[in-house]
Amino acid sequence: MADNTVLVLVGSLRAASINRQLAELAVESAPADTSVEWFDRLGELPFYNEDIDTDTVPEPVAALRAAAARAGAALVISPEYNGTIPAVLKNAIDWLSRPWGDGALKDKPLAVIGAALGRYGGQWAHDETRKSFGIAGPRVLEDQVLSIQTTAFDGKHPREHAEVAGRVRDILGKLVSEIA
Repeated sequence: MADNTVLVLVGSLRAASINRQLAELAVESAPADTSVEWFDRLGELPFYNEDIDTDTVPEPVAALRAAAARAGAALVISPEYNGTIPAVLKNAIDWLSRPWGDGALKDKPLAVIGAALGRYGGQWAHDETRKSFGIAGPRVLEDQVLSIQTTAFDGKHPREHAEVAGRVRDILGKLVSEIA
């Protein structure tokens, strides 16, 4: 039987981030037979360096890889920084892509969503994140997208927006249905 655990990675470290609120919504919206594990330690990962990617990697890296190995799917929630992927998220992708060709998310379904201030709601960063993860090994669900301009929330939590909450639930449901 497949493990219906969805790993959540958030590309923003800011405590009051809309993207962190989207992660809260994802945790609350999980289907009944699904658990959501939010790995909230991306800021602790050292920059990827092959010299320290040995049999005894730093503890935060081991914890990230273990969480990814336990998961049946992944949901990545990210802002857009200067038109692209936040460094903390790109660093996580680099750690998760190793060992090359056999990373902990290999062949697992993955979706990318998020919000950003810009006109397109982070679409550029989301596209780049899907591309990078696609090279790194997961099976990216290209049709499961959600890029929201942060001003659409009017200072409210995403859970207070029925359409957004519904899309997050739908995306989680699709991720779970794609778990082999």
